[in-house]
Amino acid sequence: MEANKKFAEKYQFNFPLLSDTDKKIGVAYGAADDASANAPQRISYLIGADGKIERAYGKVKASEHPQKALEEL
Repeated sequence: MEANKKFAEKYQFNFPLLSDTDKKIGVAYGAADDASANAPQRISYLIGADGKIERAYGKVKASEHPQKALEEL
């Protein structure tokens, strides 16, 4: 949680980052098979104002994905 906090502060995010310490959310969203997984897959979701998932992006490249997602917004 501390690493996420520092990362968000460093890049001045205006939104909170989730710290999924028990991996429940990663499992629920399909980013991890189960809570024993070493690390979740890198998956991104576009969530609408109504809280529903509009689009899921599987296996994204961190260096390219933000621009692609912004173009779709």
